[in-house]
Amino acid sequence: MRGIGLPQLSIFYSRGARPHALTRSHRSARAYPEENVTNTVATVLETYRTTSEVETVAVARELARTLSAGDVILLYGDLGAGKTAFVRGLAEGLGVQREEVSSPTFTLLQEYRGGRLPLFHADLYRLNDPREIDDLGLDEIADRGVLAIEWAEKLARPHYERAIAVRITHGDGDVRTISVS
Repeated sequence: MRGIGLPQLSIFYSRGARPHALTRSHRSARAYPEENVTNTVATVLETYRTTSEVETVAVARELARTLSAGDVILLYGDLGAGKTAFVRGLAEGLGVQREEVSSPTFTLLQEYRGGRLPLFHADLYRLNDPREIDDLGLDEIADRGVLAIEWAEKLARPHYERAIAVRITHGDGDVRTISVS
């Protein structure tokens, strides 16, 4: 996994003990193992706290402005955590109409064009067999634009060279913690 910096988000940085709205904890030293990757530890580089879908979209929008073709966003989080909202923000940051973005739970893979790069959006929620995931051809499309994969924990082994892991966790109410590594 590669390191990224999001200087555009410096307006959201807070040093206070009780940060407000959207905040960032710069270069957190906390690390966690990816559930399905043996002997791999991903260091959390950026952590954001959002209190609304609008703020979650804003974090993703700023991340998208740093992306290039071949970047893969691995999205982790419980049902309803905000993974699809995050992809809407990626779309917006790439210049795609975010209103077009919906969860591809039943279609499995969507392609959005019209921005500076194509955005491919996969949802692995309903897939349990690794062969079904292979049949989506994610490896083949990864270099053609930005690939966002919801439920990335279902990948047998995330092996993308230019992967960015985004973990979204629920807090109280609409609070979300977004960790980028």
